[in-house]
Amino acid sequence: MKVQLYLKSVFIVLICTLFASCKEEKTTKSEDKVVVSFKKEGVLMLKKADSDSVIKTLDIEIADDEYTTQTGLMYRTKLETNQGMLFVFPNMQMRSFYMKNTKIPLDIIYIDNDLSIVSFQKNAKPMDETSLPSEAPAKYVLEINAGLSDAWQLAIGDKISFTSTNE
Repeated sequence: MKVQLYLKSVFIVLICTLFASCKEEKTTKSEDKVVVSFKKEGVLMLKKADSDSVIKTLDIEIADDEYTTQTGLMYRTKLETNQGMLFVFPNMQMRSFYMKNTKIPLDIIYIDNDLSIVSFQKNAKPMDETSLPSEAPAKYVLEINAGLSDAWQLAIGDKISFTSTNE
């Protein structure tokens, strides 16, 4: 009788173990819930300082209020080669950006009142919250895909000009 009770107990434990191990595991797949698309709000030209020749023309989004300057290119999964974001601030001062919630590597270009490039932060790493400061006071900041500053041979002193399509 004791053997039979023991065997029943072992059988029940075995069945419970099998059901527990066969339980379907839920796989959690991380998907982007926020999808932000590029919206052309202007055109920006990058120009060589010494010749005023156009290096590149970009379609830009313009960040000029508190919300857009705080969010910038966060949550984006792509930015085309001919696209960028121009941040417009009300005054000229030392600036610092970081890559929180930014999924694509960027070059960050700091620009002064005279629309001249004053410093770069190249190849900013996605999702990194390290401060990326300007080396001189800036009123504008241009973000483009990482590596393009070097590919286009941009240098301190090169200029920008831009127009807004919202005007």
